[in-house]
Amino acid sequence: MKSTGVIIARFQTPYLHEGHHHLIRHVTGLHHRTVLVLGTAPVRSSKHNPFDFYTREAMIKADYPAIPVLPLRDYTDDKVWSEQLDALLTNTFPGEKFILYGSRDSFAKAYSGKLATATLPAFGEFSATSVRETHSDQPLTTRDFRLGINYAIYNRYDIVYPTVDIALLNAGHTQLLLGKKPNEATWRLPGGFADPTDESYEAAAARELQEECGALETTPMQYLGSVKIDDWRYRGETDKILSLLFTATLLSGTPQANDDLEALQWFDTSALPIMLEKEIINAAHLPFINKILAHLNA
Repeated sequence: MKSTGVIIARFQTPYLHEGHHHLIRHVTGLHHRTVLVLGTAPVRSSKHNPFDFYTREAMIKADYPAIPVLPLRDYTDDKVWSEQLDALLTNTFPGEKFILYGSRDSFAKAYSGKLATATLPAFGEFSATSVRETHSDQPLTTRDFRLGINYAIYNRYDIVYPTVDIALLNAGHTQLLLGKKPNEATWRLPGGFADPTDESYEAAAARELQEECGALETTPMQYLGSVKIDDWRYRGETDKILSLLFTATLLSGTPQANDDLEALQWFDTSALPIMLEKEIINAAHLPFINKILAHLNA
């Protein structure tokens, strides 16, 4: 029985490079039929997986219209992934004999299914990552380029941006530290966006406090609650900011305005209700001031 050559790949590039063409031509030269199985990630529009299945399928079909292209989702368990790959092929093409192809750094080490595999020798120095990085900051002038951006944005999940805000209190919990940004008339809590390198939101809060208020020694961060922020930048967007409020007590050090704060000042906690009435607290931080007052009065 003649066998079908199956290329297991991702092809996460904006175009097929010579390494892709060599792989496809090599396999099609060995078999009467070639099938291409594309891995699909559980995330959308990420730096490592920017192109969905349909975009990659269309790219391949433009040069190789006769080759069937099938999607296979990623699984955390290699055994389950192997079983799903076998089922996809045998159910789609009943009675076929298959040989699975990939490079030495591809699927072979993870595969534990029942089908035959073959490792192809390396051909040139091609990297999908380097291709993506090379073109990541090169805007084009074509209508298709702009339509591609539109397609990508509309086919990703809406994003919740996590931020942290910090209620830093003095030793007697009679004063609260507030900051002011340039060109703003109202006061706000120190804070900012959580970073992918932060180990926890508590770590993010400690980092933001140090960046905006200088080297301070405080008690551990205590979580007080979270609020969807009415940030003017996102009012017309489907993406939103969700901020987590932490409190800590200053043990030593003198706060100094840094980063995107131009001023810091201690305010008596007893004056916070009046500050709310006079609207000198940033509107986005009003829910947090109420949470701080409830915490202090508990």
